[in-house]
Amino acid sequence: MKQPRLLDQVRNVLRVHHYSLRTEDAYIQWIKRFIHFHNKRRANDMGESEITAILTSLAVIRNVSASTQNQALSAILFLYKKVLKQELDWIEDIVRAKRPSRIPTVLDRADVKKLLNSLTGTNILLGYFYMVLG
Repeated sequence: MKQPRLLDQVRNVLRVHHYSLRTEDAYIQWIKRFIHFHNKRRANDMGESEITAILTSLAVIRNVSASTQNQALSAILFLYKKVLKQELDWIEDIVRAKRPSRIPTVLDRADVKKLLNSLTGTNILLGYFYMVLG
């Protein structure tokens, strides 16, 4: 009997492990991109250096977000670990996409007083209630 195509194998393993359909779609797309990025080479013939190449390209050339790069990494690792049953060494030398810096917004006393004074009706009760319990 003929072995199923790679993407059909990926779909089958994803479904056996009860991944959501949205995750399945995303992983399939990332695996396709990985294979096309390396000129349609067989996944069995590739390894850490090819994974590093695509992930670095995503960060440097495509300037994707960190979460996008992580999703691509997860899809490719799923392919190798769960579908192809190949253990990969720890992948190093990946240029990681930068996470945005999140600066917390804090109101000083004057700003809080101004905010509370602008509230009316039930909103003022909620504002004071939140201030006391928050």
